Amino acid sequence: MVFKKLLGALGVGGPSVDTVLQPGPALPGGPLSGEVRLRGGGTDVTVEQISLLLVARVEVEGHDEEHDSTVVLERFTVGGGFRLAQDAEHTVPFTVTLPWETPVTQLHGQPLGPVLGIRTELEVAGARDKGDLDALAVGPLPAQEAILEAFGQLGYGFKSADLELGHIRGTGQRLPCYQEIEIVPPAGQAHAVNEIEVTFLAAPDGLEVVIEADRRAGLFSGGQDTVHRFTTSHHAVPQADRNAEVDAWLHQVIGAHAAHAAPYPYAQGGHHHDDHHRSGPGTGAVVAGVAAGAAVGVVGGMVAAEVIDEIGDAFEGEGGEEE
Repeated sequence: MVFKKLLGALGVGGPSVDTVLQPGPALPGGPLSGEVRLRGGGTDVTVEQISLLLVARVEVEGHDEEHDSTVVLERFTVGGGFRLAQDAEHTVPFTVTLPWETPVTQLHGQPLGPVLGIRTELEVAGARDKGDLDALAVGPLPAQEAILEAFGQLGYGFKSADLELGHIRGTGQRLPCYQEIEIVPPAGQAHAVNEIEVTFLAAPDGLEVVIEADRRAGLFSGGQDTVHRFTTSHHAVPQADRNAEVDAWLHQVIGAHAAHAAPYPYAQGGHHHDDHHRSGPGTGAVVAGVAAGAAVGVVGGMVAAEVIDEIGDAFEGEGGEEE
C-alpha cells in the first residue's frame, strides 16, 4: 500500500513522503511494518519528527441524530532528528505494534465494513503536515476467528459491523471506540431474538466478549436488550469446545428473562444506552453474509478507497478531533 503527498504546509517545493506498508492483513496486537520514503525538496530541511497515525471513521450517536466522525486510535513516532538535503532520498524503516483492540476489517478476505487508515505526519522546522491516507486491512485473532466460526456453526449469519464512539463500562477498553459485529439468529431462535451484537475487547492476557441480544417484543410487552460480558483465552482449543463455549454464552444471554436479568450497563455514548483458517460448514454462513453485506468491497454504498478519501477530507476540516 502506497500513498504520496507533497507536503504543502511546508511550502512549495518542500519534501514529499511515500509510505509503504508491508502487504497482507495485520492482526490486533501484532506488528505493522513498512518504510517511510522521503525525497528532499528545493532546500535543505531538518526533519524533526515522523509520525504514523492509525485513524478510523466512527459512528457518533446523539439524542436526535447520528453522524460520522474521525478519530485517532493510536499515534506512533517512527523517526526524526535528521537533515534532509535538497533532492536527496532518505528511507526510514519501521515496525510498530497495533493496539490489541484494533478493529477487525475483514474475515476470510471479505470486508466486514469498518475502514481503518494509516496517515503519515511530517514535522519540519515546527511546521506539521498531514500526509495522505490509505486503507489498513486487519484480520481477526485466532480466538476471534474461532468464536465467529462457532456462531456460524451454530447457525448464525453475519449482518453488518460498525465502529461506535464511546466506552463500555466495566471492561478494560482502552480505545475511544468499540466495534460491534451484528449477526442474525437461526430460524429456531428467531422468535426470541432479532439479532446478536458481538464486541471483542482483546488484551495480551485474554479476550473480553460483550454480547447483546436484541429481544423481540411480545404482544403485551416491549422488547429489551440483554447484554452480558464473558472472558476467554487466546489459547487454541478444539473448535467443538469453542462451539460449546459460545453456545453456553448464547443460552445465558437469550435465555435471560426480562424479569430476572438486569441490563448490563453497557456503553457511554453508544446508541444502545443512555451513555452509551479453516473454513468449516458454519463459517460458510458467516462469510456468505459478509460477502452479501459488503460485496466487492462496498461499504455503506461506497468502496473502501472512497471512505478513506472521505476520512482524509474530514481530517482537513476536523483538526481538533485527532488528539
